[in-house]
Amino acid sequence: MPASDHELEQAGDQLAAKLLQLGSTVVTAESCTGGWVAKVLTDKPGSSAYVVGGLVTYSNEAKQSLLGVTDASLGNHGAVSEPVVREMVAGALAATGANVAVAISGVAGPGGGSEEKPVGTVWFAWGASIESTEAVVQHFRGDRDQVRRQAVLFALQGVSGFLKQT
Repeated sequence: MPASDHELEQAGDQLAAKLLQLGSTVVTAESCTGGWVAKVLTDKPGSSAYVVGGLVTYSNEAKQSLLGVTDASLGNHGAVSEPVVREMVAGALAATGANVAVAISGVAGPGGGSEEKPVGTVWFAWGASIESTEAVVQHFRGDRDQVRRQAVLFALQGVSGFLKQT
């Protein structure tokens, strides 16, 4: 089921409140969501208190040059993989000094899928350090917009859940 604008706004507000409560900042490293997580978080005035920035690293070259994703990870696992999103988190934290980072890389469709990674496969990672980074894969159904909406909602909720553990 696709995430509505209202659901995305609510999830963004919840994450913003948690970040403010903790005095923490976030950075996004996004591929298939194209900056949508950062957009939701910056829709509210005053979001500069908790959003450091967002990096849209759609191409492998951008993942490498901006976030330090390695040739080995991309070559051995592909852009839509656990090692890559973990490296995206580490690179975003290192590049910005934010307290927490979220990374998203997936196959939004309609093309680009494979038997191993069908359309709707999205890898997520979030963490405050290499040691604390968590990664998870989800398989969403729907068209490109629906997959992306679900991915944005999952990312916002995932970071909120991660912060509740700290």
